[in-house]
Amino acid sequence: MKIYISVDMEGIPGTFNWEHEKIDRPSVRKCMMDHVEQALDEILLNPRAERIQEITIADSHSNGDNLFYQITARDERITLISGSPRPEYMMPGFDESYSMVFLLGYHAGTGALKANMDHTYSNSKIQHIWINGEAMSEALINAAFAGYHKVPVALVSGDLALQQELCPVLPWLRFVVTKEGLAKFAAKNYSALKVEKDLRQAVRDAMAADDLSLYSFTSPIELKIEFHSTAITDVVALMPGAQRLDGKTILYVHEDYGVMFNALMALITLAYATGI
Repeated sequence: MKIYISVDMEGIPGTFNWEHEKIDRPSVRKCMMDHVEQALDEILLNPRAERIQEITIADSHSNGDNLFYQITARDERITLISGSPRPEYMMPGFDESYSMVFLLGYHAGTGALKANMDHTYSNSKIQHIWINGEAMSEALINAAFAGYHKVPVALVSGDLALQQELCPVLPWLRFVVTKEGLAKFAAKNYSALKVEKDLRQAVRDAMAADDLSLYSFTSPIELKIEFHSTAITDVVALMPGAQRLDGKTILYVHEDYGVMFNALMALITLAYATGI
């Protein structure tokens, strides 16, 4: 058994806006470390822990420099992926050898109502992302990448808006609500004790679950991205295979979700390269 944990920051309990995450970084990094370590505790205490070959943690917020390497000292089977840019961004090194995926500290997609720090990859560059006509968040895009490899997402933690977004689509999820968004940059953070209790129970339930399913798309995969400005789209449209639908929207079509997944990362990287 191998477990993959992708960790973002905006859905971590204790956070509420991006400036807070920058200015009070030691405190926010501790909130992130605590949340991941609580999940690790329950994984390693689980009756099935003897069967675990590897627990991969992907530090997937911003530049991937948020989690301390010391977290790997908890068990020799723990590995930590850090740094950026990298292939598969929030799911680097992931393949069909894993048994289940946990997405910790995730957030709702751009435009979600009362979602704390809602965005999809970039608040300043991307307005909307659709795959095969469905509105996407980072959690759904990564869940589909897991499904592409025939691996289920078993557990997600994040704010209430993300739960409302994901659970109708992935009804088998064990979801841990960390806070409620009052506005984009304001949140009602739940008690650290409650979140820890809920997370530990969710890990136990996820590892014992026999109802896990896959989230995936049928081919061809049609990726559509609406960027924030025509100037950004001018540059992104230079990528081979990208079709420009209008001033701000790009369409990219491929038969293989794995290729599309990395194409999405390339399109986003090009958007950031504009400096706009």
